[in-house]
Amino acid sequence: MAEKTVYILLTDTGTWFSKMIKLYTRFPYNHVSIALDEELNDIYSFGRKVYNNPFSAGFVKERMDQGVFFHRKETRCVLYKLTVNEEQYTRLLKIIYQFESFSANYRYNLMGIFAIAMNMKLERDNAFTCSQFVATVLKKSGLHLMKKCPELIRPDDFVDIPILELIYEGKLHEYPAFEQETNTYRVSNVVGV
Repeated sequence: MAEKTVYILLTDTGTWFSKMIKLYTRFPYNHVSIALDEELNDIYSFGRKVYNNPFSAGFVKERMDQGVFFHRKETRCVLYKLTVNEEQYTRLLKIIYQFESFSANYRYNLMGIFAIAMNMKLERDNAFTCSQFVATVLKKSGLHLMKKCPELIRPDDFVDIPILELIYEGKLHEYPAFEQETNTYRVSNVVGV
């Protein structure tokens, strides 16, 4: 069976909301996304739908040329590579595209952040934190990488997954596959390729 690759992107945008989360976690990165390509063209998570309003949040397709990542040029990140089999990858795609197709039905699980802080499992219909979303997508794809349930997963839990391979750490806009001048991506410039 052919191998495929997905990417786990941890970020710190430096917004006041992310600073509040960081105060609690004491972890350098407080947001997690899943990317389907090394160039970071297809990045998915739960977060802000509108750059200047953290409370207008839900399922998002994040982009480097708009939204938080565009406005926060100093965003720091760590990018991991995860190798999966073709069946897991196909399931993962279907799950993400289902979220995308019904994105208006999903909202950000703000209460879930407080529940995680108190180590309480809070499952809400169609509401996810960023880490809960990524953990749920991985689990439903057949990738059981963490012992905790998705409702208790924090962004920092992803760095403890031994099969993740670190491929980049630094400023997001300095990621080698992203050319700032043209806002285009080139896979040949990625570290390790």
